[in-house]
Amino acid sequence: MSTERNWAGNVVYRASSVEHPESVDELRDLLGRGGPVRMLGSRHCFTDIADTDGVLIALDRMPRRIEVSPQRDTVRVSGALRYGDLAPVLEEQGLALANLASLPHISVAGAVATGTHGSGDAIGSLASAVSGLTIMTPAGEIVELTRGDEGFDGAVVSLGALGAVIDLTLDVEPTYQVAQHVYEHPSWEAILADLDAVTGAGTSVSIFTTWQRTDVADQIWIKQRVPASRAEARSQQSSREGLAAALGAEAADGERHPILGVDPEACTAQEGVAGPWFQRLPHFRLEFTPSAGAEIQSEFLVARADAVAAISAVRALADRIAPLLLVTEIRTVRADELWLSSSFGTDAVGIHFTWKPEEEVVRALLPVIEAALPASARPHWGKVFTLDAAEVRARYPRWDDFAALAAAYDPDRRLVGPYLERLGL
Repeated sequence: MSTERNWAGNVVYRASSVEHPESVDELRDLLGRGGPVRMLGSRHCFTDIADTDGVLIALDRMPRRIEVSPQRDTVRVSGALRYGDLAPVLEEQGLALANLASLPHISVAGAVATGTHGSGDAIGSLASAVSGLTIMTPAGEIVELTRGDEGFDGAVVSLGALGAVIDLTLDVEPTYQVAQHVYEHPSWEAILADLDAVTGAGTSVSIFTTWQRTDVADQIWIKQRVPASRAEARSQQSSREGLAAALGAEAADGERHPILGVDPEACTAQEGVAGPWFQRLPHFRLEFTPSAGAEIQSEFLVARADAVAAISAVRALADRIAPLLLVTEIRTVRADELWLSSSFGTDAVGIHFTWKPEEEVVRALLPVIEAALPASARPHWGKVFTLDAAEVRARYPRWDDFAALAAAYDPDRRLVGPYLERLGL
């Protein structure tokens, strides 16, 4: 019996063993043994989504693959590769991804399968960059899907219910520079009066708060692509300063961590110092332990039209949330057509909670938060929530189509572990 844990340490995997195949043939042989099985990524989920009573398979020892297309518009990568390992290779070739999550430590396949995202009004989730993927089903069959193929939109954010994602093809673009600016103590009333202006102030914008105060948030991080001309740069600066004045915020007088009082050494460079996209879009550097470590995370993504109401509802619960909280982050995601994406069919605003490692108490509070949020709120698949499974399914119009797709790939339900059972798959 495995005694291995997830990254945060709040989940002990119940699997009988964790296997690390080193080739496609070894992977097929493992799957051929029969019985329950699940795929294990970089372990940055806070639930038992990856767990099984059978065998866990990690693809981290499979051959590394990074292949840029002749047209230089896509890259084919190993599913187990971490974004932080992929990004420097792309940069060396003058290429970039449109977006990254706050952590570069997560695996590509795991992040995509759970609908993980970065931030930006005009930028989709990490899964929206996928233009192709190769899956090995539990029966050992290789299936290759390309954007536009039947079932592709259901197979990308798959919750690991279809098989082992051996590789993915991602959209890329020419490299670019990003500068990061931090402003402190913006007025909540001013933010909510014009949320579009705030989230549209940069390529990627995050609002951080501990809810210790309800009149002001703690920080706004604005990550902005560096323009080609000085005139555009001056215009960006003028717009940022104008927004800060409207919010009653001031520029931070040094580098900051999202969690107040924590040393910012692990964070990506701020204070407007330009750098490569992959060294600015994440909040944390690859070479450091990400975030707080001992923590629990929850996140709910609401339709953009419901964002102000959702934030206001959470703000009204500040006195109950703050004692359990390390930090809340609010950020945006562009709509996509991936069936189980939390931004399926709608631009979305994510309200993210990094909790102190007190899971029992957090779980007792979550139903109160979930009841206060608008009905469009979709929980992040890899983070802790208590919303009723039937209600979760109802918030995904293509759930039944996904269930049929999963049944076709895994007719013996070998990939359906406790998490997917609770969801009613």
